Amino acid sequence: MHSYSAQLWFLQPMSHPTQLTHLNASGEAHMVDVSDKADTARTAVAQSQVELTPNIVAAITDSSLPKGDLYATARIAGIQAAKKCSDLIPLCHPLPLSKITLDIELQGQTLVITALCKTTGKTGVEMEALTAASVAALTVYDMCKGIDKGMVINATKLLNKTGGKSGDWSAGA
Repeated sequence: MHSYSAQLWFLQPMSHPTQLTHLNASGEAHMVDVSDKADTARTAVAQSQVELTPNIVAAITDSSLPKGDLYATARIAGIQAAKKCSDLIPLCHPLPLSKITLDIELQGQTLVITALCKTTGKTGVEMEALTAASVAALTVYDMCKGIDKGMVINATKLLNKTGGKSGDWSAGA
């Protein structure tokens, strides 16, 4: 066990009513106990965007990417990532996901990746949806970098979530 003489400000327990749920009384990170929470239907939709270069757009449009089917590969990568979320994010609970979809659409020079995750469980699926969208975007970069490394991954965000104690939430609402 490590002993620290000074704790970082962001690990200090907060003095206002909203406490960080993943810190114990000593300010140490821990996984929240959700065993007493009711199972509820939960969904989350997240999105990531990849700004492409004209050469990459041309290669996608005429299906000439050297690494193969961009859409299928990115979709499968996103699905795998959602299923492995708790292995990647330290305090994330493993969830029995009942549905994962990834929609990938070329809009001008931007590839828009939208991930949907569903479960019935004790905690939300926001991290799974964000991870799916993020890893799909990274896969797009990997598959296209041989043509041009000038792509930009941006606008990764939660669009909406339903279920749970905090209820429904939507970006911009």
